Formats: sequence, structure tokens, C-alpha cells
Amino acid sequence: MHRNVRQEVRGRGCARGAIALIALAVTGACAGQPPGATAAPSPAASGSPARPVTTRLDSAPPLIPPNYGTLKQDDIAVHMQVGDVQVRALPLDESVIRVLAPDSYRSLRGLRESKRQAVDRLAARYMLRERNVWLVSFYGLAPDARFNPTELTLSVSGRDYRPLEVLPLSSGFGEQRLDVRETQSALYLFGDGIQLSQPIIVRMQGNEDASWGTILQRIEQERALIRGRAARGTPAP
Repeated sequence: MHRNVRQEVRGRGCARGAIALIALAVTGACAGQPPGATAAPSPAASGSPARPVTTRLDSAPPLIPPNYGTLKQDDIAVHMQVGDVQVRALPLDESVIRVLAPDSYRSLRGLRESKRQAVDRLAARYMLRERNVWLVSFYGLAPDARFNPTELTLSVSGRDYRPLEVLPLSSGFGEQRLDVRETQSALYLFGDGIQLSQPIIVRMQGNEDASWGTILQRIEQERALIRGRAARGTPAP
């Protein structure tokens, strides 16, 4: 009789051990681990701090707040004369146009947003990651002044960028001629790789302008002033 009791107790113990092993296997499977695997200690349990996930946005410098700038569009635009035509080119990048006075900033941002779908379609066609969009205007200095819009080139770090697409903003842009004091404008889409923080040379029909380096200094000075105004809660004068 005693022997039977010992066998029954031993059988119950084995059954409980089997149940415990099954429960352990199920727990490991639910946690995404194979049966018998040992869970790695959490950072809190091991005493080591958790490492934050770094993304490209985390490493990018923050944008200055809008509506604190004081500059005019001509302050951040490249100007050059090509024959009887005055050419003006400025990037519509958010990091640049935020240094403008509120009215000018809202105007250029609204223009860019109004063409966003068209730009995105073209960017998808060329498989672009970036949106390097510039506003380019041509102003007539003499009667029947001619211009060739596709000859405008941006040179950055020794590499030349020609416009991939030109989106006219005025009805007579395609005629490529101007009367005195007439303006024709378009949005220019360029390829990836144009760094606005680097010197840029604008070339057109044998003429060139390298004033972007000076413009960059003006932009950086205004950015510093904007950060101070925003910290104090002082609007742009």
C-alpha cells in the first residue's frame, strides 16, 4: 500500500512538472521566443539606459518659426541681367522663405502649396526624393526682349543642375518674349542634391551670378534675429 501511495505521489509530481513545462513553452511562444529560450533582460533590469531611435528628422536642424521675419523677396533672390532681360531666381524651400516678412512668406508658401500636386506628380515621374523648386521671373528691359527659360542652370559644388520641368505661372510665358516692364514667371523643378547651405552659381546664356553666398549670410543673420524674437514673443517689426 505504501508503495502504491509513493507511485501516485511521484505520478502527480511528474504531471505537475509536465504542466509547468507546457506553460513555459506557451509563454515563450507568445513572447516570440522558441521554447526553452531565455528572455533578454530589459534595459531597466540590466541597469543600462535605453537608446533612442535616431531618424533623419531627429538629426535635421529645427526650422525657425514662421511670421517673425523681416526680409523682402528681393533680399533672398539672385538677380542677373541677360541681354534685355532681368532674371530673378529664389528657392521656395521652407527653411529659406521663413525669413521673409509675414505677408511675403504667406504669399510664396501659398504659391508653392497651390502647385504641390503638380510638383509631386513630376517628382514621382523623375523618382525624386527632394522638392527643389525655385521661382524664376523674367522682366523686360527693352521692347521685344527675348529669353530662353530652359537655359538657366544652377551650379553647386562643381555639379550643374538644369531644370527637369518648368511650370509656367503666367499665360504668355511660352512666347519667350517680353515688352518693356513686362514680367513672366514660372516654377522650376530641379533634381536631388541641391544644398541651399552651400554656395550656388546661377548661369544663363553665358552670364553668371555667384551672390548666393552673400545672400546666405543675410539669411543666417535673420534666422538668429528670428530666434530671439520668438523667444521673447516679439512679433516682426
